Amino acid sequence: MTQYVVAIDQGTTSSRAIVFDHSGSIVSSGQLEHEQIFPQAGWVEHDAKEIWDNTREVIGQALSKANITRHNVEAIGITNQRETTVVWDKNTGEPVYNAIVWQDTRTQKIVDRLAADGGVERFKQTVGLPLNTYFAGTKIAWILENVEGAREKAEAGDLLFGTTDSWVLWNLTGGVDGGIHVTDVTNASRTLFMDLKTLSWDDEILEVFGVPRSMLPEIKSSSEVYGTASPNSLLREVPIAGILGDQQAATFGQAAFDKGEAKNTYGTGNFLIFNTGEDIVHSENGLLTTLGYKLGDNKPHYALEGSIAVTGSLVQWLRDNIGLFKDSPEVEKLAETVADNGGAYFVPAFSGLFAPHWRPDARGALVGLTRFVNKGHIARAALESTAFQTREVIDAVNADSGVPLTELKVDGGMIANNLLMQFQADMLGVPVIRPVVAETTALGAAYAAGLAVGFWKDLDELRANWQEDSRWEPQMDAEEQARQLRLWSKAVTRTFDWVDEDVK
Repeated sequence: MTQYVVAIDQGTTSSRAIVFDHSGSIVSSGQLEHEQIFPQAGWVEHDAKEIWDNTREVIGQALSKANITRHNVEAIGITNQRETTVVWDKNTGEPVYNAIVWQDTRTQKIVDRLAADGGVERFKQTVGLPLNTYFAGTKIAWILENVEGAREKAEAGDLLFGTTDSWVLWNLTGGVDGGIHVTDVTNASRTLFMDLKTLSWDDEILEVFGVPRSMLPEIKSSSEVYGTASPNSLLREVPIAGILGDQQAATFGQAAFDKGEAKNTYGTGNFLIFNTGEDIVHSENGLLTTLGYKLGDNKPHYALEGSIAVTGSLVQWLRDNIGLFKDSPEVEKLAETVADNGGAYFVPAFSGLFAPHWRPDARGALVGLTRFVNKGHIARAALESTAFQTREVIDAVNADSGVPLTELKVDGGMIANNLLMQFQADMLGVPVIRPVVAETTALGAAYAAGLAVGFWKDLDELRANWQEDSRWEPQMDAEEQARQLRLWSKAVTRTFDWVDEDVK
């Protein structure tokens, strides 16, 4: 009987289940989008129950398409949108509020309050992160402070918190009937609560935030058996053996296991992760210090991360909010109708600017407009903004590491866009490389689970699976590259200081 590993990829816009074989190839998949809820400007929410319902359904889709049953599945891995915060009643299984998404900026006043004593880097030496609306900690605090009865229930020990990996795992292992409340080190490192050295929750920080420790999941490694799927699951009795936050999972799926290796994921946002090995490196250039992965009892691997809030979601915005085209892939065809951006630069600071600027006061701007600019130029400027933002993050990584990247491995939905990939190589001045299996996020979760149960024996076996599909070499001359970067930098400064006391 042929055996497989199933990866559950709970992402920002959809939930997927993907069946992988021993070569790391995709056998089948199921996918369902979930609603993006925008109650007011700056607020972004998901229905956690919809996410769980969709997760169950896509597992069935993937098994059916592969014509396999649970008996063919060796292990389950989970990867997830990080920082997105779910708080639920452990007795009923009901969320007390919608999931607050990583992009959500409603907690800025909580950030400001906490930063009044010690600044935004108040906890950075301990947790590797600045105080920012991005991370889960302020979102939990907001729920406890604003949802009626939540604080009382939390202090009574009735509420649980989790990023969506924990929410899926708890439900998959039985929910109110014995559900396991666990997360892994990579997701825990995105809360503002985990000590990077001890890999445990920091009680002093929890006290400052007013979050009871009883809400938090147990922190485990990224690759071990946490439990088995519940009897009412299609995958009943199959071990759940891997958890990685989506960006760390993509890094793992790219086989970037060693110090100095890196990848960039082009999804809803862009996320570059640079492996720093067993060393904790604190950035001097606006990057985050995070966990890369931890395999069982082995020592953890750390990473520097450059997080960009809006890249693929800018294309969605042009499609859904502006109606510039009907389907996202059309953005490339539209951009190809013009030779360049026509002098237009699009800075999508919809949720402020993340790395390397960390400017919550910024808001989006389309600048350099003349009557010459048409919708093709706007489409091209939107794609180019992704490459420009990535260049800023790469510059920060090079400065922090002291070892300039010589090539960039890429993954995520946007890497199908050849125009973007070529422009990215031009802006970086180094080759951009796409792997054969572009679904590296799900693959990384599958790898972590498969390693834990012996489906794959070691990292060398996983390295041997990685194959190059396409490569883009830089073609732009240095003078034109410098001009483009100069104008981009000018455009970025135009987004600063937009939010003040009178602007929501």
